[in-house]
Formats: sequence, C-alpha cells, structure tokens
Amino acid sequence: MAAEGLISQKSHYEPKETMGRLESAVSRRGLTIFARVDHTAGAAQVEQSLRPTDLLIFGNAKGGTPVMQAAQTAGIDLPLKVLVWQDANGNTWLSYNDPAWIATRHAASPDAKAAVDAMSKLLQGIAAEVVSEK
Repeated sequence: MAAEGLISQKSHYEPKETMGRLESAVSRRGLTIFARVDHTAGAAQVEQSLRPTDLLIFGNAKGGTPVMQAAQTAGIDLPLKVLVWQDANGNTWLSYNDPAWIATRHAASPDAKAAVDAMSKLLQGIAAEVVSEK
C-alpha cells in the first residue's frame, strides 16, 4: 500500500461516515470544496464493481498560490485531494499526497516552505480529526 509521497491513515469509521467527517472538517476550516468524485458510482455506471472509493478536492488560493509561484507545475497536484477508500479486508483509509513530496516533485524553490509547512499541518490536523474515535 505504500506509495511514494502518499500518507494513509486507518479510519475508525465506515467509508460514508469518514467522508462525511472529512467534508465537515474541511468546511469548518473555511476551505472551499471544489469537487467530490465518487469512483464507486462511476464504476457502477460502466457495470463494474469497486469498493467504496471517494475523492474530495478542496483548498484555497491563499494556501496553494505560493507553492505554484515557487513551482508552477505543482498546479497538477493542487488543490489538495483526500481519498477515502475501503481495502479488501473492509478497513477504511484516508489517503493524501504529502505536501513536502509535492514540493520536492516539482522542485519548488525555498520560497514555498512556509506554505508547504502550513498545508502539511492543515492536512495532519484534518486527518487526525476525521479518523480518530470520538
């Protein structure tokens, strides 16, 4: 399951509840939700099956712009994305790209460090809130 630059945390909740908690945590922080992609529904439309797999795309220009100013190609990895998915054993996971990995991938200049650190802290906080038991 380990992919370079990917951070995954096991959730104490089923996929649907995990996604609901994610959307709430993102909204409470004043971030814009740009899209939610239900990959499972997409698979069903072409008569294929896929365990629960939902992607939430969110962020804000204040946070992402400095990274893109330091490395414009980072725009392919921004805004932020979090995937909620269920493995073959029925475990629910929350996965996202490590902002430091994104910066390294795009050879961002040191000017991006503060924004990357802020994104990392933000995602860590959201993930901890979403996957932890009440």
